[in-house]
Amino acid sequence: MDFMMYLKAFLVGGAFCVIAQILIDKTKLTPARILVAYVVCGVILGGIGVYKPLIDFAGCGAATPLTGFGYLIADGVKSAVDEKGLLGVLTGGLSASAAGICAALFFGLLAAVFFRGKRKK
Repeated sequence: MDFMMYLKAFLVGGAFCVIAQILIDKTKLTPARILVAYVVCGVILGGIGVYKPLIDFAGCGAATPLTGFGYLIADGVKSAVDEKGLLGVLTGGLSASAAGICAALFFGLLAAVFFRGKRKK
């Protein structure tokens, strides 16, 4: 049973990576635009209720990539709107994703403190 869980996570997460790599190689889209597109797709698919079954199927293979972050934002907004009404539109996404944003800022700060960037030539 555990092997199948890992296999599904690997295949779904790998499919997201393959799609992004194809977009990088075959289009003129920058990696930053592809990352933003993944987050927006996660928000849209989460908002219409399609992404939750994918997370139930693939676990972290669907929850960990940027589409999962977008889903987390959409799910947070939905929950906050149910609890707080229209104010939840503004607060739900941030409160649901606060831990991930905080971790990204913290580890970015650590990287900036301990490593020096090099200038492009």
